[in-house]
Amino acid sequence: MNQNSPWQIAVVLLVVLASAIYAIPNLYPDEPAIQISGQNASVQVGDDVARRAEQVLAAANLPFKPAEPVQNSLLIRIGDSEAQVKAKEAVQRALGDDFVVAYNLAPTTPAWLLSLYATPMKLGLDLRGGVHFKLEVDMERAIAQREEAWVDQIKSVLREKLPEGVRFKSVRRGERGGIEARFGDAAARDAARGIIQATTADFVITDVEAAGEYNLALKFSEAAIKEIQDYAIDQNRTTIANRVNELGVAEPLVQRQGANRIVVELPGVQDTATAKRVLGRTASLEFRMVDWENPGPWQPGRAAPPGTEVYPFKDNREPPRVLKREKIVTGDSVIGAKAGFDPQTSTPNVSITLDSKGGRSMQRTTTDHVGDLMAVLFVETRAITRTVTDPDGTLRTVIDKVEEKYLINAAQINGVFGSQFQITGLDSPAEAAELALLLRSGALAAPMYFVEERTIGPSLGKENIQAGLQAAVYGFLLVVLFMVVNYRLVGVFACIALVGNLLLLLALLGAIGTTLTMPGIAGIVLTMGIAVDANVLINERIREELRKGLSVQQAMDKGYSRAWATIMDSHLTTLIVGLVLFGLGAGSVKGFAITLSLGIITSLYTAVVFSRVLMNWKYGNKPVKALSIQPIWVRS
Repeated sequence: MNQNSPWQIAVVLLVVLASAIYAIPNLYPDEPAIQISGQNASVQVGDDVARRAEQVLAAANLPFKPAEPVQNSLLIRIGDSEAQVKAKEAVQRALGDDFVVAYNLAPTTPAWLLSLYATPMKLGLDLRGGVHFKLEVDMERAIAQREEAWVDQIKSVLREKLPEGVRFKSVRRGERGGIEARFGDAAARDAARGIIQATTADFVITDVEAAGEYNLALKFSEAAIKEIQDYAIDQNRTTIANRVNELGVAEPLVQRQGANRIVVELPGVQDTATAKRVLGRTASLEFRMVDWENPGPWQPGRAAPPGTEVYPFKDNREPPRVLKREKIVTGDSVIGAKAGFDPQTSTPNVSITLDSKGGRSMQRTTTDHVGDLMAVLFVETRAITRTVTDPDGTLRTVIDKVEEKYLINAAQINGVFGSQFQITGLDSPAEAAELALLLRSGALAAPMYFVEERTIGPSLGKENIQAGLQAAVYGFLLVVLFMVVNYRLVGVFACIALVGNLLLLLALLGAIGTTLTMPGIAGIVLTMGIAVDANVLINERIREELRKGLSVQQAMDKGYSRAWATIMDSHLTTLIVGLVLFGLGAGSVKGFAITLSLGIITSLYTAVVFSRVLMNWKYGNKPVKALSIQPIWVRS
């Protein structure tokens, strides 16, 4: 009775060994470092920059290791957090504004562990540091963009459905918003009103008569405005999440806050310039035809012909060109974008894939305009923050919204193409990669502006880790003290099983790539209490059986078997709570739920199996008269 079988011992040893291997990487914490990157994607960070940075650090007597290239940046490991702060300031002063020097953390896990895919747990924003952004969606611009789209659609519908001989004068956005449709007589206006009302219910339509004109004023209804705002915030949140995934950030937080704001937290990312450049850009593309009547360079100072607009090239590398106002395709139709090189010229390019609607539009245009020029127009809205002084002397922040449009290229259409083609005329591979990322992640429904930016440095994360470790150690010691005092040797076995539970939990958290946060540490501490609670139930059941006069072997067997149902029920109810928290929670709440749920599963195994193996090893199948399970103040 109570004898371990060989396969039970083998399984337990295998679990312990695997848990130890995959928990060991957590003993190799990330090392303080600084990361040097360009102010924008086109700035190259090469060996000359590395030499300058190393000379500065050597002159300042700061400990460092040789610079390591990481994509288009440099990583320099520093001795400690205090030296890291000094190193960042010294290198930033030396390199100037063309480069961004940011805090970072470099991995130190040995290569042999990495070869076994054993990696340390990723740390969250509160433990590792990172960046916190709050962005505000420009709802006025979202409504304006929807109005602009409806202007073209209303024109098309009226041309198609107005009776023969009935025409409209113009359809355009009003100076103060809304859409104005102008007609020559009341009959045309009334006919158009019916057509528009049959097409959409998004507008409140009113008649406007002035100076012999018969016009319609279209304003979005309250329901339509709410739908536009909800779409803008949800689409932007999805796009930001896609861009964060492209950056490779583990367990980011991207969530809506209020009616028009989005909160973004990126653990481990402390290069705020790179994060802001990628996340906040409202970059999009417009494909337009170059005016075939004026295909050549346009001289400055001349007015653009009707129905056209004049745009410059990036960095004014070529004279401006005249483009047709009609857009063939916009960035909304891009479903795939990949950076590469032109095999003939070896210059950077971006391969574009359009959706079916965009592909049909591109095919129609290229069919009709073989030999003409088509231009790629880059459109971006930026926010410039400045501080102004009110008449009463109060300082306040003003955000100026600036829209930039420039040509990337203007190339001749040599043949018919549809959904797949390439964009050339890019300055560098880094610029091509960034443009591809922005297009691939999806277009923003409306511009966004940073209204809050906060960087959490590694030093604060270190303090949080120390506090969390202290809580875990103190909790573990108190549990050990209670178990040993109350259950003697059997309590020691329960504590050994608790150590096995912690090893197994840490190994699982590292293996599945979970991000550990302070609430996650709280979940681990809580798991220790839950894990030992199972052994308390078992030990009390064994005591009860001993009081009934059963032998040690019978008491052990019935103690484990009869406590199993209670342990299962208590763990299952707690696991249900953890799963609900995981499903409904977000951010740190979800991190707590993950550690708690995994801890419940691992404790169910270790509390019952580990401790049973130890008990069987000491007492199983032996003529034992007494069990070391009574409190120390009670004689056995």
